[in-house]
Amino acid sequence: MVKRSSKYIIIQSIKSIIVIFFVIMLFGCENSMSKISSLSSSDTIPDETARDVEVTYSDSGKILIRLITPRLDRFQKKASPYIEFPDGLRLLFYDSAMKVKSELTANYGINWENKKIMEVKNNVVITDYEKNEVLNTEHIVWDQKKRIIYSDVFVKRTTPDGVLYGDGFDADESLKNYKLRNPHGVFTIEDQGGE
Repeated sequence: MVKRSSKYIIIQSIKSIIVIFFVIMLFGCENSMSKISSLSSSDTIPDETARDVEVTYSDSGKILIRLITPRLDRFQKKASPYIEFPDGLRLLFYDSAMKVKSELTANYGINWENKKIMEVKNNVVITDYEKNEVLNTEHIVWDQKKRIIYSDVFVKRTTPDGVLYGDGFDADESLKNYKLRNPHGVFTIEDQGGE
């Protein structure tokens, strides 16, 4: 009978524990490694990133729109390239006298370049300074091909005459003419003084 020293047994035990540990780590990390690979995929890394961006759109020397965002990410590798505003955005719309007539703010935005569709989400606020109106919602879509703006979610419209609610809205591109879907709310109607 071969007698093994206690030192040999301890070394063999440590080797066995190390082998078991590595086998567990190897199989235990399989899902994590696939998640890490998908996160580091080139599809999730922007081709371009810019910080503290301010872009001015003008026509014939007159400012029409100013876009302000803390961060802009451009993705061009996909079949449908897009620009993402992960930290929100602010759009200022100017009148012919180059005075701000309305403003849109949102906590997130995405612009699908080929589809010509821009979406803004999360705490969307449109302020019309000319009409003294505010529109609040959580999601708005601007279809640039059809030249329409719409929302399919709850909308709150505050005017000097009261507050109206709707299940969405449809508007032209300038937001001058829009219609609330299923409107309801409280508003003031002036008496015309007749009997």
